Amino acid sequence: MKISHIDLGDKPLLLAPMEDVTDPAFRLMCKEFGADMVYSEFVSSEALVRNVNRTIQKLTISEAERPVAIQIYGRDIEPMVGAAKMVAEAKPDVIDLNFGCPVKKVAGKGGGAGMLQNPEKLLEITRAVVDAVNIPVTVKTRLGWNDEQKIITTLAEQIQDCGAAALAIHGRTRAQMYTGQADWSLIGEVKKNPRIHIPIIGNGDIGSAKQAKEAFDRYGVDAIMIGRATFGRPWIFQEIKQYIQTGTLPEPKSFTWYLDVLRRQVTNAIALLGDERRGIVHTRRHLAATPLFKGIPNFRQTRIALLRLEKKEELFEILSQIEEQYGDQMMDRIGIPFGEEDSASS
Repeated sequence: MKISHIDLGDKPLLLAPMEDVTDPAFRLMCKEFGADMVYSEFVSSEALVRNVNRTIQKLTISEAERPVAIQIYGRDIEPMVGAAKMVAEAKPDVIDLNFGCPVKKVAGKGGGAGMLQNPEKLLEITRAVVDAVNIPVTVKTRLGWNDEQKIITTLAEQIQDCGAAALAIHGRTRAQMYTGQADWSLIGEVKKNPRIHIPIIGNGDIGSAKQAKEAFDRYGVDAIMIGRATFGRPWIFQEIKQYIQTGTLPEPKSFTWYLDVLRRQVTNAIALLGDERRGIVHTRRHLAATPLFKGIPNFRQTRIALLRLEKKEELFEILSQIEEQYGDQMMDRIGIPFGEEDSASS
């Protein structure tokens, strides 16, 4: 699959853009485990053109994570174009336009999935950004605003006509948020449209290697984007790639191996953010959601303690205690790569 001139290979796997998740440390970790392209956190166009320092910091990328996309969101043409030009100076491989974020503080103000209520403006922004920069521009959106307004089959063609180099579709409406089940049938319908010639990327409810293979086989998408299933589980890309290529899952690693991945994730976040507390806080979501601890009896108080610590030494001490106390009994569970028996939304 190619996005413009960028060759991502056959059946590529993409790390979805997620606020407070896809920082440089986590992107690099997912890249190591096989992600074919990674995305930045959301970048507010309004904040970027106002030179808000924290937002500008989100433009930091490294050569090791290429190909990498920086995603921007907003509701007005001028700041979106201005932000796109600033992003282009950071030299990502792709600029992605977020027309899919459902959270109230974004969609409720007309940005993200809020643009699905104003498709004409969505298209105007897409066209203006494509015309303003010299790197590929892609779009990520949802099926529509609600069940009565599932406009994606028509909108997809219009987005393509604006010059977008690829389209990622999350199989839910904005009204669904992250509840219910993602509807891949409409994603498949878009892909099967003979007038669509840009890559179609499917997103939503990919939580296992088997689900990923089924999505490719059943709906014919060009790529799959994985979101929340990566929390505390960056190795999911490795699992999916092997399953697609060979039909078999990787041999399970030891409980210690998985714990070491989480330790390394914490260490890398601290190093890249340059602050111990910030690095730990930024990885708490992964420690809370990792399937590594699922099934450990009476784990609630330990989990709470993990999420309250702000010192690396103390955090690693608890991880060592978990390893010592539960490592042997968790080996039975490692017979299935973590999460294969579950479904996780993305």
